[in-house]
Amino acid sequence: MKIMFASDIHGSAYYAGLLVKAYKESGADKLVLLGDILYHGPRNDLPKDYNPKQVIELLNAISDELLCVRGNCDTEVDQMVLSFPILADYAVLYLDGRMYYLTHGHKYGFDNFPNIKKGDAIVQGHTHVPVLEERDGILCVNPGSVSIPKEGSAHRCLIYENGEFREVILE
Repeated sequence: MKIMFASDIHGSAYYAGLLVKAYKESGADKLVLLGDILYHGPRNDLPKDYNPKQVIELLNAISDELLCVRGNCDTEVDQMVLSFPILADYAVLYLDGRMYYLTHGHKYGFDNFPNIKKGDAIVQGHTHVPVLEERDGILCVNPGSVSIPKEGSAHRCLIYENGEFREVILE
């Protein structure tokens, strides 16, 4: 199975458009969104082409291909306009013999693991900083941010295929 992981769109129509284009071109089976879809949050500057209504249209058009978990900037009112569920705090995927715990990262994350065991993986967003490393026997994955990357990282997401992750730069 080929899966694209992305996080922290924060209402940027420009980067949401690039993400959807990259997703379609990748041939991935599913797009996993790790939260913070429409609102930019009080700590972030407005991202390029901030237009949540356009992001809604872009994502609703592929709603049957999305799996999403809630970020700290996502609310019940956002769910009213999105045609795919966004309010679950986490999701679990089993890929190639490994359990992947999907979360935004503001409650559980790399510094506060949920109830998972060595050999499992946690995939989170929230920090806007890409990570792909093992910590205490647990694979830690963060695709970085689609629209507001931090610490000099690029606007990006990840593709998972055949047990491997590769970055996709959104330009």
